Amino acid sequence: MSNLKKRKGRIGILTGGGDVPGLNPAIRAITIRAKREGYDVIGLKNGWRGLVEMIPDKKADNSSHYIELTETLVNKIGRTGGTFLHTSRTNPQRVPQRYLPEHLKDHYKDEINDVTEHVLENLNFLGLDYLVPIGGDDTLSYAVRLMQEGVKVIGIPKTMDNDVPGTDYCIGFSTCVTRTINLTNQLRTTAGSHERFLVIEVFGRYAGFTAMLPTMAGAANRCVIPEYEFDIDHLSRLMVEDRQKNPSNYSVVLVSEGAKFKGGDMIFESNEKDMFGHKKLGGIGDLVSKALKELSANYNNGRPIQVVNQKLGYLVRSGDPDAIDSIVPMAFGNLALDLILKGLHGRLVVLKNGRYDNVPIEVVTSTKKVVDVDKFYNIERLRPYYKSFELQPLFVMTSEV
Repeated sequence: MSNLKKRKGRIGILTGGGDVPGLNPAIRAITIRAKREGYDVIGLKNGWRGLVEMIPDKKADNSSHYIELTETLVNKIGRTGGTFLHTSRTNPQRVPQRYLPEHLKDHYKDEINDVTEHVLENLNFLGLDYLVPIGGDDTLSYAVRLMQEGVKVIGIPKTMDNDVPGTDYCIGFSTCVTRTINLTNQLRTTAGSHERFLVIEVFGRYAGFTAMLPTMAGAANRCVIPEYEFDIDHLSRLMVEDRQKNPSNYSVVLVSEGAKFKGGDMIFESNEKDMFGHKKLGGIGDLVSKALKELSANYNNGRPIQVVNQKLGYLVRSGDPDAIDSIVPMAFGNLALDLILKGLHGRLVVLKNGRYDNVPIEVVTSTKKVVDVDKFYNIERLRPYYKSFELQPLFVMTSEV
């Protein structure tokens, strides 16, 4: 029976990296279970940035950096998208001098600073017994660092790219795939009306799952992914063939933002990097569209085919979670509490082979999770293989770790 009287300790929750639907349900699940088990719960605001900017002094105003969580509060937000705790892409191991809060500038003088010592001081100031970060491999990689420093950490995987190693599923992926399918089907009406190619750029920096699954579900004829450098002329020929076979005379390709032309590199909006060393991707869809229009004439009796070009962007990561991204976060949150109640930490809660489990959190820094091209991607047809579905998990393409 839950212990509602005796205080067992204090748990901190934070969300880092990009927002996805399902974060608030996870926060809700952790908080409600923890409160009923006798823990106090605080929400750390703005991901790791809150712990960087916080001042470890009871007289300081830290209201913009953390908040006490209650059942009443989280029940109001548990069905909504985004993260009410807010988020950031702050990496406390690599904070540029210009982003240091004023109270740290006298202590850290380098151009790039590791402020982990200050983060640990703030965790101690807050009196946290356990820390539950919810994020992708960037956010969780810093959680591994804190674990190595002695912090009791339990990670929850979140990323619409579904690319956190060690788990078959990450919060946000199902809603992303659902939205991609829905939006692609809506855009079909325009492509079909004008008998054009439809080129849709979707998220996916290093992993092509968000392009592969919608294509497998029938949303597109072809997809190009980061794991395989594609030949644009080959794609053009396939797209023309698909268009000719379609009674409505159009065809569709999904383009991962991290996809690369054969012999080329990723396309970036600018050279500016975030604290984890990533440049902002964007523009591959535009280049594919331009090339398809030009090359299509070679396979269409000399006549170029016009293109409907759309970047889905934040439309697939905004709004309310779907059913899976309401259920899985609830389960992940409760799994985290199961571990805490057992006195376990340094773990990542996961979903593997259709079952909830946990693995050492170090998995997020020891390997990469990408599409197994040989197993799942037909490089001749530039689309997923449609075979060997027996005994495969729900989303087919899994983590082998």
